[in-house]
Amino acid sequence: MNMESDPPVVAAVDGSEHSLRALSWALGAAELLDAPLVVAHVRSEALQLGAARIASLGTEPALPDTVLDAVRTVVEERGHAVPVRYASLDGTVADVLPEAARGARLLVTGSRGHGGFASLLLGSTGRTLAARAPCPLVVVPHEARTASLDSGPGAGRVLLGLHPEETPDEVIGFAFESAALRRVPLEAVTALRLPPNPSTLVAAPSPAFQMPPPLPLADDTEELLAEARREQETRLRPFAARHPAVELVPTVAPGDAAGLLVDASADAALLVVGRHHRHRIAELLVGSVAHAVLHHAACPVAVVPPAAGDRVSAATGRQDA
Repeated sequence: MNMESDPPVVAAVDGSEHSLRALSWALGAAELLDAPLVVAHVRSEALQLGAARIASLGTEPALPDTVLDAVRTVVEERGHAVPVRYASLDGTVADVLPEAARGARLLVTGSRGHGGFASLLLGSTGRTLAARAPCPLVVVPHEARTASLDSGPGAGRVLLGLHPEETPDEVIGFAFESAALRRVPLEAVTALRLPPNPSTLVAAPSPAFQMPPPLPLADDTEELLAEARREQETRLRPFAARHPAVELVPTVAPGDAAGLLVDASADAALLVVGRHHRHRIAELLVGSVAHAVLHHAACPVAVVPPAAGDRVSAATGRQDA
C-alpha cells in the first residue's frame, strides 16, 4: 500500500477488549475518511524471541500471529467499506508503531490493554508514543469512561483545546476538518487563569522580601475575559473562513484548561489538543493538558503534532518554536 498516494488509518491492536473498541472506532473513521485501514499488532516479546529462534534454525512454518488472526475474524464479521490490511510487527511499541504510522492519516490506540499496551497512558511507553507519533494520535477511552463511540455524521461535536498564542495551525486545522467531515459543530475552548485575589496574598515580612508589582486583580475578570475572546476570535478567523459550513462555538472561561475540556468531553465526539511543541526532549512533548485529558476525557482524544521545524503562524504572524 502506497502511504503517499493512499494514506491509511492505522489501528494498533493487542487483542484486548480496549484495543478492539479502538479498532471499531478506527474502522468507522477510515470509512468516514474513505481511507484504507491498516490493523497493526506488535507481537509479544516472547513470540518475537520464539520466531527469531525458529528462523535461525531454518524451521518452517513460522509462528502464526494468533492475535492478528483473531482480530481479522472480528473485522470480517463486522464488514467494512474500505480496504483493510493486517501488519504483524516486531520491536517495541514505542518504536515500531510511530514508524508504521509514518505517512498515515491517523494512528488509533485504546487507552488500556495488555502485553505491550499495559498501562499505555500511565507510563513512559504511552508518553513516548504520544510524543513520537508522526501523525495525529487518537486514543479511544475504555468503556467505563464513555457509553458511546458514535463518530458518524451528526454525532456529538468536536472540541478544540485552544491557547491562542501557542496552539499550532496544524491542531486548529485538524479540528476544523474533523468537524466538517462529521458535519458537527466545533467548540473551541480557551481557559483563562485569573490572578489571585488580593485577600489571599500575605504581606511581605520585610522590604527585602517585597514582591514585584502585582498582576491585574481578579476584579478585572470581565476585562480579561473580553481580551481573551478577542484573541481567540482573531486566531480562529482564518480557519473559520476556510470552513464556512462549520458551526463554530467559541468558549472562553476562567479555570483550568484540562478540567474544562474533561467536563465538556462528556457529550463530545472528539477532543483535539496539541502536544507541547516547545520542548525538544521527546518525553516532554506531551504537555500537562494533553496528558490530563488522555487520562480522563470521556470521548476519543486526538493529540496532533506540529509541523516539523519552526514556522510562522498564518493567523498571528508569530514564529513558533
